[in-house]
Amino acid sequence: MDKALVDSVLELPPNERAKLLDVIVMSLDRPDSQIDNIWLDEAQKRLEAFKAGRTKGIPARDVLGGNL
Repeated sequence: MDKALVDSVLELPPNERAKLLDVIVMSLDRPDSQIDNIWLDEAQKRLEAFKAGRTKGIPARDVLGGNL
């Protein structure tokens, strides 16, 4: 890693570093339509199974530890 680059970034005000971080994260988090389609298919299968009574839901309070 380029120390001069890191040093110059750390000299930025906190709000500018936060903006830069957002740009970097967004550049890494690119949509992947193939993965999105796999998740959509899975969600539809789970909803169909729930509606058909082949699976049961779990109350949010049980999943989140009753902090609702």
